[in-house]
Amino acid sequence: MDAPRTLIDLLLRRSEGNPDGTAYLLVERSGPDGATGTAERTGTTEPTEQTGTTGPAGTGDVRARSLSYGELDLAARALACWLLDRRMAGQRVLILLDDAGLFAKALFGCLYAGAVPTPCPAPNGRRSADERVLSIVKDALVSVVLTDRESAPSVSRLLSAAGRTGLPCLALDDIELPPGEQWRRPDLDPDALAVLQYTSGSTRDPRGARLTHRNLLANQGELVELLGTGPHARVGGWLPLHHDMGLSGLLLHPLWLGTTGVIMPTADFARRPARWLHTISSYGVTVSGGPDIAYELCTRKTTDEQLAGLDLSGWQVAVNGSEPVRAETMAAFAERFGPVGFRPDAFVPAYGLAESTLLTAGRRACVRQAPQPHRVDAAALEHGEFAPEVPGRPVRTLVGCGAPVTPDNDMRIVDPDSGRVLPEDRVGEIWTRGASVADGYWKRPLESRSTFGQTTADGETGFLRTGDLGVLHRGELFVTGRLRDMVVVAGRNLHPQDIEHRIQQLSGLFGATAVFGAEPGRNRVVVVQEVRVGRRYDLDLAALAREIRACVARDFEVRATHVQLVRPGTIRRTSSGKIQRAAMRQLFLAGRLPALTTVSGTPVR
Repeated sequence: MDAPRTLIDLLLRRSEGNPDGTAYLLVERSGPDGATGTAERTGTTEPTEQTGTTGPAGTGDVRARSLSYGELDLAARALACWLLDRRMAGQRVLILLDDAGLFAKALFGCLYAGAVPTPCPAPNGRRSADERVLSIVKDALVSVVLTDRESAPSVSRLLSAAGRTGLPCLALDDIELPPGEQWRRPDLDPDALAVLQYTSGSTRDPRGARLTHRNLLANQGELVELLGTGPHARVGGWLPLHHDMGLSGLLLHPLWLGTTGVIMPTADFARRPARWLHTISSYGVTVSGGPDIAYELCTRKTTDEQLAGLDLSGWQVAVNGSEPVRAETMAAFAERFGPVGFRPDAFVPAYGLAESTLLTAGRRACVRQAPQPHRVDAAALEHGEFAPEVPGRPVRTLVGCGAPVTPDNDMRIVDPDSGRVLPEDRVGEIWTRGASVADGYWKRPLESRSTFGQTTADGETGFLRTGDLGVLHRGELFVTGRLRDMVVVAGRNLHPQDIEHRIQQLSGLFGATAVFGAEPGRNRVVVVQEVRVGRRYDLDLAALAREIRACVARDFEVRATHVQLVRPGTIRRTSSGKIQRAAMRQLFLAGRLPALTTVSGTPVR
C-alpha cells in the first residue's frame, strides 16, 4: 500500500479501514487533586466511556473515554465545514485546548478545511503564558481561536484587553457544528504548510516553524526506525499536545501505526507524577517518554504506597528526549522502579527540536542495552575537546543520544563562526538536514535565511543550524549545551546546566536554578536560585547565598558576581520544562526579579 501523502490521507485511511477502532483512550481522574472531564458537544457521536479503575494511593480513580477513528473523522468534517463557511482555507487557526480529544478534533478539522492549525498552550493565569498567546496571535496573523467553554471567557477577556475584539473565539465543546456530509476533501500538495509549530522559546521569542505534510509524515517514519514501533505498540503519556514531543510523538504516532494512543491530562502529571506511571501500568502502554526532569520528578515524588500498585514490566521504550539527558537521573529512576518491573535497557535517549519536526537523532530501542554514561575531562570540554577523564581532575558525565536514525537525516558538527566541519571529538554547533526539517520560520525571512538551508565551508548545503552544541564520538551524538546559553569566562566555555545541577545538590529546599552571563563579553556570572521558605524552615538566606558562591568558586573556579534567592515559581520555563535563561537575564538586567536576598561581589576581570 502506498504511503499517505498528507495527514488527511492518513486519517481517512484509518477511518475507512477501521472506523470503530479506538484511536485514543482519553484518561481522566477523580479523587485527590483530580477532576473528571465534561461531555463534548461537537455535532458528532459522543465518545464511549469505559469502565474505570482505582489507582495506587493518592492517584485517584481512573476512567477513560475512547475516541474512534470514525468519530474523529466525522468531527473533523463538521469543524471543517464550519471553517470553510467562514472562508478559513489557508488561514491560521489558534488551538488553545488542553483536552486531548478536543485537540485532535480541532487539529484535523483545520487540516480538513485546508486551514493551518497553530497549537499554543492555553493561558493559565500567568503573565508569561498570556504574553505567549498574544505573541503568537500577532506573529501568525491568527483568524480564529479554538478553545473550550471553560477557557473561553478568560481567552476572550485577554484578546479584548489586547485590542483583538474582532477575533472570533469558538468554544469547541459548546457549539452545534454543521453536519459534515457537505465536506469535500481539499487538494493539498505534500509540501503544503500543515502546522505552524512554535518553538519553546528557551533562548528567544517563540518562532513558528513551518511544518509541511511531508515533514510530519517523514518524521513518523523516523520514529518507527528509532522506537521499533508497529501495530501492536501502545503509545501513551502526558506530554502537552501543543509541544512537538506531544504532537508528533503522542498524538500523531499512534495514528501512523494504526494503533491506540493513551493520553492523560498534562495537569495530572504536574499534580502527581505517579499518575503517569499508573497510566502506563493500567493501560498496557509500551512506549512513553518525556524530558529528563519528568523522570527526576517521578523518582523524588512517588511514594512507597504508590509504588506498590505499579507494574512497569510492559514498558518497553522510555524516551528521554530533552537536553540535558542526565545519567544520574536514569540510574536513580531505574533503581527506584526496578522492583516494579522497569528495565534500564528501556531508556532511549534522543535529541530533536521543533524546526526538525521532532526527532533528529536517537539511540535505537532495538539495542536493548542500558545507556552507558561517558566521563570526560571537564577542562578539555570547556576548550571544545571530548577527551577521556584524567584521574584527580574534574570530570563531566555525558549521555549519548545515538545517531541520525535514517540515512536521510544527515548531521554535521560545525564551527559556528567559520562553517568548517569539525572532526570527531570536537565540540561545535549541531547542523542537520533531511525530509523532516521545516522550510523556514513563518514570516521571518531574515531568521529563516540565517537558520535554514545553510552551507558548510566545504560546500555541503541544505543544513539547519540548530543553535545546540554537541560532539560526535564514534558516530554517536553527545549534546553539551546551547550556543546562546554559553557563559564565557576568561576564555573558558562554561555550560550553565552543569553549574545549575551542582548548586541544586547543596540543599533539599532548592528548586529550579538559572545560571547565565549578565552581559556578552563581560565576566559576570549570575545565579538565580529558587528556595522554599516558610514558618517550617529556619533559614539564614544570606548564608545560603554565600554557600552557593563558595560552591561555584570551588567547583568551577569562577566567581558568581550576583546570587539571588527567589521564591518557587519565579524562574521562567518553556512548555517542555527548559530553563528560559535569556528571559531570566532580561528580568535580572531590568531589575524585575523579586529577590528574597541578594549577595553580590566584584566581577572577575
